[in-house]
Amino acid sequence: MTATTADVKDVKAAPGRSARLRDLGIVLGVVLIIVVLSVSTSTFLTTGNLVNLLDQAAVVGLLATAATLVIISGSFDLSITAVLALSAIVAVAVTNVAGVGPGMVAGVLAGAVLGMINGIVVVRIKVHSFIATLALSIIYRGVAVILTAGAIVYPAEDRATAFQALSWPTVLGGVTAASLLFLLVVAVCWIVLARTTFGRRVYAIGGNEEAARLSGIRVGQIKVAVFAISGVCAALGGLILAARGGSAQASLATGMEMTAIAAAVVGGTSVMGGEGAIWRGLIGVLLITLIGNGFNLLGWDTIYQQVVQGALILGAVSLDRLLRGRRS
Repeated sequence: MTATTADVKDVKAAPGRSARLRDLGIVLGVVLIIVVLSVSTSTFLTTGNLVNLLDQAAVVGLLATAATLVIISGSFDLSITAVLALSAIVAVAVTNVAGVGPGMVAGVLAGAVLGMINGIVVVRIKVHSFIATLALSIIYRGVAVILTAGAIVYPAEDRATAFQALSWPTVLGGVTAASLLFLLVVAVCWIVLARTTFGRRVYAIGGNEEAARLSGIRVGQIKVAVFAISGVCAALGGLILAARGGSAQASLATGMEMTAIAAAVVGGTSVMGGEGAIWRGLIGVLLITLIGNGFNLLGWDTIYQQVVQGALILGAVSLDRLLRGRRS
């Protein structure tokens, strides 16, 4: 038995007033920060700063997109930065053997395969995704250390310049190729999640996995596909970081998975699954990026930045629980 589009729409609950209230709150928060920074600094609205903001958001944005998809499906992926690092190392290794093009493709394929492994472990072994991806993250980092012998790896000298192409500015006002790649990938994921049957099934599984299974949705296949997409997004983030630094290493992006998950949650993606959107995750990324940019422009001690971000996460999760309690 297979699910029709109508079946899946029935499983996914329509967003209510509480969801719209949360959406309005996060958007107003971003607007408020933009207004404050525009008034209090003379450099915030300059082209250079805005281009820099977009570039800063690229990697976190890709990881937040991955986190949003996985969380909506009712799971967590704590391995995204380990996948990022290992994929970047694979890209450098293959570049040194076969060239930049094959290296980039190999890096993306590595991310997809690692993501599929995550999904298969979660679906087949039925280990909670939080624990499974945490363990797999440690494994992937360990493999990365073995492959690099704990050292930083570089593309061959004659290929180093081409390898860094993603960090180059384009003709669009200095916007980097990495930023354009980020916007393209996010747009594709947004359309897939919001406008396709696959996306509706992701929401259905996150909202009520058993009901989704009974309606004919192949839950296991959808979850593996979601983790594979997460792996691809992570790998693209790894290619961007490797291009910026001209190298890759096992510790690449350590801890950034928490920032990505924070962006998704702060943006309004429910940690309970079945509710959220790519644009919400992007709003969360923008909010966190603006906070960091504001601390720098205003000359504030960045040690307090983590306190602010932590308070935002706690507030977002508390609000989610409150709003869900009112609906139940």
